[in-house]
Amino acid sequence: MQQESFINYLQHEKRSSVHTLTAYKNDLKQFFDYIENQCGLASVTEAGHSHIRSWGVYLLTEKKASTRTVNRKFSTLKSYYNFLLRREYIDKNPMLKVTAPKVGKRLPVYLKEDSIKRLFSDVEFEEGYPGARNRMILDLLYSTGMRRSELTSLETKDINFHENQIKVLGKGSKERIIPVSFDLRKRLQEYLLLRTDEYPGTAEQALFLSKKGKPISGGFVYNTVKRYLSKVSTADQRSPHVLRHSFATHLSNRGADLNAVKELLGHSNLAATQIYTHNSIERLKEVYKQAHPKGGEE
Repeated sequence: MQQESFINYLQHEKRSSVHTLTAYKNDLKQFFDYIENQCGLASVTEAGHSHIRSWGVYLLTEKKASTRTVNRKFSTLKSYYNFLLRREYIDKNPMLKVTAPKVGKRLPVYLKEDSIKRLFSDVEFEEGYPGARNRMILDLLYSTGMRRSELTSLETKDINFHENQIKVLGKGSKERIIPVSFDLRKRLQEYLLLRTDEYPGTAEQALFLSKKGKPISGGFVYNTVKRYLSKVSTADQRSPHVLRHSFATHLSNRGADLNAVKELLGHSNLAATQIYTHNSIERLKEVYKQAHPKGGEE
């Protein structure tokens, strides 16, 4: 019911990303299928809080979904029902009586600084433009902390070499400026020379181009990062977000102001950034345990 209108609202009024829109569509389809096939309901307006709760239990027990996944799907339903309520398609929001499952604290997965050093000093990249592009993808993700979607939307004009900064289009189409070090600026300039040699006269403005000279996809970035991180990390998570977490954690470990880290990451509130202080505390505990004479005592 009114799913297309809801998605249009998210796209044009909330300016949600393609990734967010896809996730919302999938969540709604799964919920619609559940209430139809498992509950025998003909319309989403017939679903009450008990149906939503049973869907959550079904996801946790039958589908083995994590509590984080269920919470995200509940968040989708909350937004959807609020939309229907504002449009007066329903007169009450069943989500008001639904409590999301508790999620245990999970620290962000990140690479230690020595692993980052090995990534850029010991790992071999392909010859020519493909290798330079893949290395620069990793370099930018770690050196700036930008998201995968932000990286794929970068254009050559977004780099201001005179001011040593990059303009990034973040969530909700919010622009932010990320500073660029002298060394990163030099590497970017060298990369752009190779890009020009590989695709002379191209009209494509995307910073990173595929073999066919087209903008790279998010899937390409994910697979590329996973392939190279596998050479320096045995962690289960080896996604582009691990480099973003590494960027923020290393800044926090070295005493960076939390508000500054927040602005660099493009977080809307400080609470989302505070998770990185936990990594710093865990690191301090580890140092204490290893170095203090009584650090290992129970």
